[in-house]
Amino acid sequence: MFIMKRKILDSLVEWKNSEERKPLVLNGARQVGKTYILEEFGKEHFENVIYLNMEIESAVSNFIENELSPRKIIQFIESVKRQEIVPEKTLIFFDEIQASERTLTSLKYFCEQTPQQP
Repeated sequence: MFIMKRKILDSLVEWKNSEERKPLVLNGARQVGKTYILEEFGKEHFENVIYLNMEIESAVSNFIENELSPRKIIQFIESVKRQEIVPEKTLIFFDEIQASERTLTSLKYFCEQTPQQP
């Protein structure tokens, strides 16, 4: 277990430090620890983590249905979560993203328009 945890954490650190970083999509079987490892990684490597479960966060999901601008999405998330999102210091974590296809689509625009925001 430790070796697997270490490997995934090393890969996540490599992603974080990449100058050509793109939004990260972590796929895998259910109940294997994806959310846990990303929460641990966020706590260890970012000053702030904003966790959004897209099955539950209907306000965010509904907003993204009508708006794909990363700047506006970030502003909305900041207002809903009452937390400032600082590039390079804040990890935005969309969990259960498959529940919101538009959120998945928005990642393309995050990549193009806000490459500094993980």
